[in-house]
Amino acid sequence: MSEIVIEAKNLTKQYIKQKAVDNASFAIKKGSICGLIGPNGSGKTTIMKMMGGLALPTEGSIELFGESEEKKLARARSRMSFMIETPYAKEVMTARENLEKQRLQKGIPDKKRIDEVLETVGLADTGKKPVKAFSLGMRQRLGIANALLTRPEIMVLDEPINGLDPEGIIEIRELLKKLNREEHITIVISSHILSELSLLCTDYIFIRNGLIKRTLTADEFKKECAECYHIHTDNDPLALAVLTEKLGITSYDVDKDGSIKLYERLDEQRIISKTLFENGVIPVRLAVQEANLEQYYMNIVGGDDNVEHNKGTELSDKA
Repeated sequence: MSEIVIEAKNLTKQYIKQKAVDNASFAIKKGSICGLIGPNGSGKTTIMKMMGGLALPTEGSIELFGESEEKKLARARSRMSFMIETPYAKEVMTARENLEKQRLQKGIPDKKRIDEVLETVGLADTGKKPVKAFSLGMRQRLGIANALLTRPEIMVLDEPINGLDPEGIIEIRELLKKLNREEHITIVISSHILSELSLLCTDYIFIRNGLIKRTLTADEFKKECAECYHIHTDNDPLALAVLTEKLGITSYDVDKDGSIKLYERLDEQRIISKTLFENGVIPVRLAVQEANLEQYYMNIVGGDDNVEHNKGTELSDKA
């Protein structure tokens, strides 16, 4: 079983007139890249602030590396880095000068660490260029470099690709993959650019109005959103028996309502329909379905608060 490095248990944050996070429970595995997905005001940033100790839970608890007592949490947070607000940097200073200032403030004795992180984030050749001349993507990479100074085991990043152009988004995505793969850093990331998260994350947490609506792995997500042949008949158990015995179907799921999703032989719809009919099963609904992360997101956190209870929610037929 994978080691759990972050675990929220009934986590709640109540402000005067608003419950920003409501009884949230989830776990994040070591070595994962976990996407926290939800609209503005859904509670994503509040959860990240509670991870970082910038906000205290009203109820519930958060465990980091298995620790939940406040003094031990403080030590656990020293093994983490956070980029929750816009990365701060002195505009008139260079990347190296900014990192040197941060190194001293953080009490990091190894001066060579600055060269290492500048190389890692692709800013080693910026020389005397001041931060005020940096692109937004370069500023974000500098913020990540600052977060890397302490050699964190976990990085928590709030909207690190927000506002970037396509080239900048790709650069940050590939950088985070590299840090996860080569430095073995667990990453928690929020973003509104859902198509990017689908290219990056190994796990997803969907949140709306402070409520955790769904948690699933990338493999589970891909399976739920994969192109499939959705079959509903007058006798779904018999239909499944016919499909497995007569056609040798092995890749399928059964929804809560009994309907069947086939992930193979999608180009043989006429054969499937004919076989069912010849074996006494009358198809009620036959349709090819496919969805991407945006469509899945709308089904989970869209206008219907109860959508998470209905895994059979119909997704668009188009990608």
